[in-house]
Amino acid sequence: MRAHPLSSALLLALGLAAASPAHAHDYSVGPLKIGHPWSRATPGGAKVAGGYLTVTNTGTEPERLTGGTIEAAGRGELHTMSMEGGVMKMAPLPDGLEIAPGQTVTLAPSGNHLMFLDLKSPLKKGERVKGALRFERAGTVPVEFAVESLAAKAPEEKPAAHDHSGHDHAGHDHSGHDHGH
Repeated sequence: MRAHPLSSALLLALGLAAASPAHAHDYSVGPLKIGHPWSRATPGGAKVAGGYLTVTNTGTEPERLTGGTIEAAGRGELHTMSMEGGVMKMAPLPDGLEIAPGQTVTLAPSGNHLMFLDLKSPLKKGERVKGALRFERAGTVPVEFAVESLAAKAPEEKPAAHDHSGHDHAGHDHSGHDHGH
């Protein structure tokens, strides 16, 4: 049987489509399960945005999230945010975040998050923005960030439209202060 010259490209396209189906917004790479990457819409002229998601390590070796970015940004950094004496402090995490075997790490507003800097254009609610996450062992993993409303505290997905088997947002604390991205 002779292979069609486009079959490799077609298989690649189908493989990418399977990695990010329209109704699920979760990704897997090896033992890592990446849940619903999202960001907030940004006002015109904004130069920063935040990236949020969960990563679960189902393997037996620790992994480390070292960063991530989106196509709409010049660069991305991994940040932490905390309250100290009633003052919100934000700082880069140059060594990344360890994800121990069996652990889930949550990047959320008012906590650890990706900071997308030098935005080239505003992020608009309802769009998906291509991006990538960087891991110490797994390498670079392509993902899409769903853009939610400007004031979103958590993903605004509808349970009927998305598969949440094994992923519970109810236990996440998305309250607290907000630093505008």
